[in-house]
Amino acid sequence: MEQTTTKNITEASFDNVKHWPSAISMDDDLILLNLSEQTPFPSESRHTSFNVFGLITQGELHYDVDTVDHSVTAGQLIVVSERRVVSNYGRSDNLQGMCMALSVPFFREIIRDMSDLSSLFLFTRSHPVMQLTERETSTVRLYFGMIRDRMTDHSNAFRRELVRTLLQAMFFDMSNVIYRYREQATARQSRTDEIFTRFIKLVEANCKHERRVAWYAEQMGITPKYLSETVKSVSKNTPMEWIDNYVTLAIRVLLKDTTKTIKDIADEMNFPNQSFLGKYFRMHVGVSPSEYRRK
Repeated sequence: MEQTTTKNITEASFDNVKHWPSAISMDDDLILLNLSEQTPFPSESRHTSFNVFGLITQGELHYDVDTVDHSVTAGQLIVVSERRVVSNYGRSDNLQGMCMALSVPFFREIIRDMSDLSSLFLFTRSHPVMQLTERETSTVRLYFGMIRDRMTDHSNAFRRELVRTLLQAMFFDMSNVIYRYREQATARQSRTDEIFTRFIKLVEANCKHERRVAWYAEQMGITPKYLSETVKSVSKNTPMEWIDNYVTLAIRVLLKDTTKTIKDIADEMNFPNQSFLGKYFRMHVGVSPSEYRRK
């Protein structure tokens, strides 16, 4: 079911996208599909609740992200991050392309140990369409094909690990494109973009022991109010929402990839005790740490 937000804009449903023509999925983490004139784009505005990466290989696609119009043609890469409002779809009759949707926890889990990739992908929030060279276009198409092959090979005991590895390799290649664009834009980067990028880097490095917005503002030499206004204007999320996202991701990783007790995790994440960690995690994830680990 699709849920209505407080602003009367429905949230894009990951489960609904699974049933689009040509779509294949891996659990609730990854969806791969082909784009064409038959793709059932929504007729109304939608809040994205996942990350989208696409490549147009023929024709043209139009859409708005947070009221900004984008027109994408063959050889251009599309990146739409979570918590954006996408609307006003249009397309040519000969549209062809490929697209993948990744849940937010899965995407962050994949890139968490990939140096500097988080800040690079943050750059795409203000530069969501990038032109690829012929070689880069061929490389991205190859990745999509290999990922699709591994996703459909249910006989492979390492199917999920292979898909993760291919996604990591693809993101490194995509990041090289993003890096090129960011270098070109550095000279004209706005003060707000600089503050946002610096804030996210601080959160990534310190979220395990610091969750106060005022602390991050102090490290940056600005007021909490100015930090909140700036981060909200760039990303549509508050600083506290970004901090909570990174904290819950860190807890998910510790629950999933380590054998540490929940008490030890609470100590490592600088919670007063295990009970506080449990309440915090349930509020943001919807289940207790023990339930999440069992799943």
